[in-house]
Amino acid sequence: MDTLKITPLNSWHKAHGAKMVDFAGWEMPVQYAGILAEHQHTRQQVSIFDICHMGEFYLRGQGAAKALSQVVTHNLDTLQPGKCRYGFMLNEHGGVLDDLIIYCLAQDEYMLVVNGACERSDFEWIKSHLPAGLSLENASANVAKIDVQGPLSIHAIEALLGKKCSHLKYFSFERTTYSGTSVLVSRTGYTGELGFELYLDVSKALEAWDKLASLPEVKAAGLGARDTLRLELGYPLYGQDLDIMHTPVEAGYGFLMNSPAEFIGKGKLDVVREKLIPLEIPGRRSARHGDKVALRDGTVVGVVTSGSFSPSLGHCSALAYVDASAADNKEYLVQAQRSELCATRVELPFYKNGTARMKID
Repeated sequence: MDTLKITPLNSWHKAHGAKMVDFAGWEMPVQYAGILAEHQHTRQQVSIFDICHMGEFYLRGQGAAKALSQVVTHNLDTLQPGKCRYGFMLNEHGGVLDDLIIYCLAQDEYMLVVNGACERSDFEWIKSHLPAGLSLENASANVAKIDVQGPLSIHAIEALLGKKCSHLKYFSFERTTYSGTSVLVSRTGYTGELGFELYLDVSKALEAWDKLASLPEVKAAGLGARDTLRLELGYPLYGQDLDIMHTPVEAGYGFLMNSPAEFIGKGKLDVVREKLIPLEIPGRRSARHGDKVALRDGTVVGVVTSGSFSPSLGHCSALAYVDASAADNKEYLVQAQRSELCATRVELPFYKNGTARMKID
């Protein structure tokens, strides 16, 4: 059996009682005090998350923007230095190879942040579709990523960096210094709350984490809370809600397909066989990944991709792919392991009080 990879914070997690699990080949903390407590603390104050398993690539060289725009769905024509953008990388059939955020560092200079499970395959795919003369560097082994999330995260970030960061707008970033080394601080996140993501040298990760964890309003949170937080906003998880069998349009992201470039898979986006829909289930019983979704007459029309009890809402929230012809229905049945659960299609986000876009300056 392959040895699990570890982040530079692994020993800290174990010393502080984290429950560790295998996540995409990495030994990662799923919880410390408990998922519910960590979820609520993030919604109310500020939590830190070890996201060092993610991959980071640097692309540089004349013509980088034009070349990259052939490989990803992001509209790079309108992405200016200091801004970042969410989007997808597709195969020839329009299926999602990965979802990623692209940072415009300068003209024809980009950082790509990809899912850890896709790091190697993403790098090879991008490299194979770039012309000669461009520099593509996989810096994942040298870059640590710490997410600072919650309505009080601005105070934690400013305490760590010793400078004001309130000028940063949603999906903007800047490069600064921490402990004598370069750090990129980005106003982004996966929780729906005001948040920042730090990209720094792995040699400084533990020092920065320790300093953040020592702040009175900060607590560490694991991947369990990160999952319930993202699901309450309807944010997709690659490998469950996004995969090579579905296009971004089928996943509900057709509004992002505005790049003028002829990116790989673009010609396949008009065919919509299934749609990813949000479902609300009353009570504490939850739909789970793989549960079948049926119409009220029992006709099976789809499958749950993500489902969990929503701590902020007091009931289950779920995402499910259903046949496009059945996607406009209002009422469904989820065929759970021990019972059938009544589900209602709702509008995203499930949780509507997030602070991610709040003004802080």
